[in-house]
This record gives sequence, structure tokens and C-alpha cells, in this order.
Amino acid sequence: MQRAWILLSSAVGVMAALLGCGEKIEPGRTAALSGPPVKTAVAVAQAGPWPLIYEAVGTVQAEIASTVAAKLMGTITSVRVREGDRVRKGDVLVTIDERQVGAQHRQAEAALAETRQAEQAAHAAREAAAAGAELAAATQLRYQTMLARESVSRQEFDEVDARRRQAQAALAQAEDLQKAAGQRVRQAEASLAAARVSAGDAMATAAFDGVVTARMVDPGDLATPGKPLLHLEKAGGHRVDIRVPEAYVRSVRTGQSVSAHVEGPAPFSMEGVVDVVAPAADPSSRSFLVKVRLPSDADVRSGMFVRVALAVGEDRLTAIPASALIQEGQLTGLYLVTAEGIARFRLVRTGRRLGDRVEVISGLADGSRFVVNPPPGLMDGSRVEASS
Repeated sequence: MQRAWILLSSAVGVMAALLGCGEKIEPGRTAALSGPPVKTAVAVAQAGPWPLIYEAVGTVQAEIASTVAAKLMGTITSVRVREGDRVRKGDVLVTIDERQVGAQHRQAEAALAETRQAEQAAHAAREAAAAGAELAAATQLRYQTMLARESVSRQEFDEVDARRRQAQAALAQAEDLQKAAGQRVRQAEASLAAARVSAGDAMATAAFDGVVTARMVDPGDLATPGKPLLHLEKAGGHRVDIRVPEAYVRSVRTGQSVSAHVEGPAPFSMEGVVDVVAPAADPSSRSFLVKVRLPSDADVRSGMFVRVALAVGEDRLTAIPASALIQEGQLTGLYLVTAEGIARFRLVRTGRRLGDRVEVISGLADGSRFVVNPPPGLMDGSRVEASS
């Protein structure tokens, strides 16, 4: 009780001095207390370089995520997964009624069989035309020899020569028909391949090992091309996307370690790594997108709120252990140790929290000695003996 009254009187005196003298805070005027000195750790305040930290907020999201969508129209016959299920690459997730696709597949198979038969017939016709052309050429050659010996008339030779030319034209036509039949076969094969792909599209499969995070359809729903069916996230590997003002982006580099703090009922911190720094700024906010990769074994889930601390330079400031500060209502102070070894309570103005230390903005001059961890018996005016 005595300590509280002493602190209160000291605080009132200090506040009056603060109002009268601006930023200058004078120590209390309480007389030194009698009794043995209090042994406690004493430190010397000294300003030094500290990292300048920019804190940004972001949301955890998977490094790789995809939306499984339908590729054809049909009734959904089954959905084999639900939210939270783990799947492996190639697992069938959703099946769609493939009766229409099956009919197209059978039609393509029949068309291919028909064109292959036509190709065989064209090949046989070409062989027959080639044989006829060969016979006509041999006959024309014999008649040419007989004409030279005047064994046949000119009219008979002209008739044989005309049949040779007709046979050659028939051969050329048969070859063109065979080529056309081959092209129709290739077209039918392509149609069959497309039908087989469409038949495969009736089953939506997982593109990678992952976790189902959203299910948007149920059996009986109508699937249409492009309609989302499921949302899938790759197992392991999360990141946080944050926005960094253009004033600090030059200090951010890929590979830089950052501190990421997850809020919630059981908050915890981890170390992340800057993975991507966008080369262009968002014109509306004049900020740059920075992607921070989180540890693969981090216990995080998509959607979690995260605070990311980025070192963007250095600042010179005075930081003291948080244990040295005493909170009295809305006032914050500490015990200074005078040259005579007397503890004096002094109000200070604090700033940022720097790990286990706190920035002191005013009220503590360089070289001042202060009590690191005030013991319960320490009061304003107590004699202090610095312990080792």
C-alpha cells in the first residue's frame, strides 16, 4: 500500500513536471528511504541500431490450388469425395452420365470401320486399274511393232493406243480414290480419338495429390462445360500474399527471411521466406504484391489471418527489456538508479515491441541506469545495490 501511494505521488509530480516542461520529465522528489539496500540487476540505457520493421497482414493460401470443372454436359451420377478428403493424383472424383458420349463413341467406331472398308475397296480398284494399264501398254507396244511391219492397219493401232490411254486414266483415277479413302480413314480415326477423350471427360480426376476444400455439386445436378465441381489444394506448402508500399519495396528481396505470426486462440510465430516480389505496382494502391512462402511443416490452413514482419531498413533507437517497465493504470514507467544508488520512478513513453524488448521514445536518456527487473520490495527512494 505504501508503494502504491509513493508511486501515485511520484506520478502526479512527474505529470505536473511533464505539463510544465514539455518533453522533459524530472525524477521524483521522494526522500531516500532508510533500510538495507535492495539487490537487483541494473543496466545502462544506450541507443543503437535496430531493424526497421514494416508489418503487413495477409491470408494463408495454398501454393497450388485448382478448381475441378466439367468438360461436357450431362447429369452428375456420383460425387466420390467431400470437404477434407485427401486424394491422390488420378483418383476419380466426379462421374457424369456418359450415354450421349457413349453414343458418339460408337458412331465414331462405326464410321471408322466403314471408311476402312472403303479404303480396301479403293485399293483393290487401284490394283485392277494398274493391271489393266499394264496390259494395255504391252498390247500397244506389240501393235506398234506390227504396224512397222505393216501387219496391222493404222486404224487398228490407233484403237489399241486409245485403250492404253484410257487404262492409264483409269489408273490415275483409282489412285486418287485410294488417297481420298485414306484421308477419310484418318479423319474417322481422329473423330474416334476425340470421342474417346470425351468419354474420359465424363470422369473428373485429381490433377495432383491434395485435399478437397470445397464441394459445389451433388448427384443429380446438371454439369455444363466450365461449371465448377470441386476445389482442390495441393498437400503441403502454403503462402501468404501481402502488399508492400513502394517506399519499402526496394528493401525487400527474394530469399529474405521474415517473421509470420498467426492470430487465433493459440497464436504462434514461424519463419517464412520471400518467394516473389511483383515487378509492377498496383496503380490504385501504389503497393507491390509480395508472396511469402511458409514452412512446409507449418500447422496452418487456408484462410488463416497472418501478420508478416518485414525488415525494410535500420533505425537508431533505445530499447530496454520489457521486464523493466511497470504499468500503473494508464501510466508506464521504470526505476532509474541515481549516481547515489537511489531508485527513482520515472514515467516513460514507449513505442514498438521488439521481441523481448520495448522501444522507449522519451523519458530515458542515454547512459541512464535503470532496474532491469524490479523486485517486489523496490520503491521510489529505495537504496539499490547492483547485483552481478
